[in-house]
Amino acid sequence: MSAYASIVMEISSLRELAALARGRRRELGLSQSEVAARAHVSRQWISAFESGKATAEVGLVIRLLDALELRLRVAEALPPSGASSVDLDALLDEHSGR
Repeated sequence: MSAYASIVMEISSLRELAALARGRRRELGLSQSEVAARAHVSRQWISAFESGKATAEVGLVIRLLDALELRLRVAEALPPSGASSVDLDALLDEHSGR
């Protein structure tokens, strides 16, 4: 079973996503050329992405993840630890004298 099976990972940078993709490619035993063929991109694009290329096109990244049998999920970010949520309506009401 894959180390990535049913694991949800928080990715906060393109470099982290690239490292995840590179690790998954290696886990699957695929060369950059093989995964490029699966994702319909060039081997050079795979190399640049795995190196943390900051301008990677989202559509191509999704095709790469699909070729690696990974899915991208987006969730609302949690507030930083120690931060509390603020009810802006209540705060405005308080300062407007309502």
